[in-house]
Amino acid sequence: MNIKESVTSLTKDLLGVALLLVFLMLFFNIEKIKGSVTSANIPDSFVNVNTIFISIIIEAFPFILLGVFVSALIQIYVSEDTIQRYLPKNAIAALIPAAILGAIFPICECAIVPVVRRLIKKGMPLHVGVVFLVGAPILNPVVFASTYYAFRSNPTVLYSRMGLAFILAIVIGAIIYFFFRKNSDQLKWSKEELIGKQVTQVSISTKQPNRIKQTMYHAADEFFMMGKYLIAGAFIAALFQTFLDRSLLQALGSNEYSATFVMMAFAYVLSLCSEADAFVAASFANNFTTSSIIAFLVYGPMLDLKNTVMLLAFFKTKFVLVFMATVTIVVFISVILLHFFVL
Repeated sequence: MNIKESVTSLTKDLLGVALLLVFLMLFFNIEKIKGSVTSANIPDSFVNVNTIFISIIIEAFPFILLGVFVSALIQIYVSEDTIQRYLPKNAIAALIPAAILGAIFPICECAIVPVVRRLIKKGMPLHVGVVFLVGAPILNPVVFASTYYAFRSNPTVLYSRMGLAFILAIVIGAIIYFFFRKNSDQLKWSKEELIGKQVTQVSISTKQPNRIKQTMYHAADEFFMMGKYLIAGAFIAALFQTFLDRSLLQALGSNEYSATFVMMAFAYVLSLCSEADAFVAASFANNFTTSSIIAFLVYGPMLDLKNTVMLLAFFKTKFVLVFMATVTIVVFISVILLHFFVL
C-alpha cells in the first residue's frame, strides 16, 4: 500500500468514526436537542423530518449490519464454484430454489441489497439474484410471524401476502431474465473492485489469510459504502412522509384500482422495514380494502425509496428502471386479479 492509499484509508476511518460519534451524540441527546429546537421556534415540520429520519436509521441500522456481515461471509467463505455447483443449469428451473432460499434467511429489504450484490459478484445469475432480492424480505420467518400477529383476525392477509410474494418473485425473476439474458452484467464495478478482481486472478500466494480478519474488513468497507446511501434514502423518505398530503391520497382510495395504487404509493414513500410494516398496514384496515392492504405488504418490501437509492448506487440505471417498472406493474395486476377472482 503506497502513501496515497494509506492517507485515503486513514481519512475514511476517521470520517467513519466521526459519523459514528455524531450519530451516538444525537441518539443519546435527542430530548435535549428537541427541547432546544422547540425553544428556537423552528417549524414543527422540520422537527418531524428529523424525528422520522432518525427513526428510519435506527430501525434499519441493525439489519444493515446483518446484511453486510452476511455479505462479508459470502465473500470469504463461499466460492464461485460452490454457487455454480448448486444452482440448476436451466435458467428458469433455478428460479424456484431461489424463492425457497428466500424463505430461510431472516433478511429484510434494508439488508438484502448488499447480500444480493455479493452473490451476483460471486457468479449467481442476475435473474436468480432478483428472485432473492424481492422474495427474501417477505418470505422470511420473522415477517411471517409479524404478519400473523398483526392480522390474527384476518388470516387471509397473511396467506395472500406469502403466496403472492412466492409466485411474484418467480415471475419477476423470469421477466428480468427475458430482458437481460443477453447482457446480464448490470452491476456497477468500482475501479478498486476491478483492480482487486484482476489481482485475484493473477496472484498466487502460499500464505493462508486470516479469514476472520478479512470478514471484519469486508464488513466494515461494505457498511460505510452502504451507509451513505441508506442515510440519503432515509432523508428523502422523511421529507415525503412529512410533506405529503395523506388526506388527498386517502380520498383517492375510493375504488379498488385507486386504493391499490395509493397503498403501493404509501408503501414506497413510508419505506418501512418489512419486519414492522404489518402493524402499520393494520392501522389502515378500516379505510382501505383488504386487497389494497395486501398490495402495501407485498410492494413495500420489494421496492421503496431507501432501497431504490441503494439499487441506483450499485446497479446500472437501465436495470433499476426496468426492475422498478416490472415490480410495480406485476404487483398491481396481481393484486387486482386477487381481488376479483379470489377474495
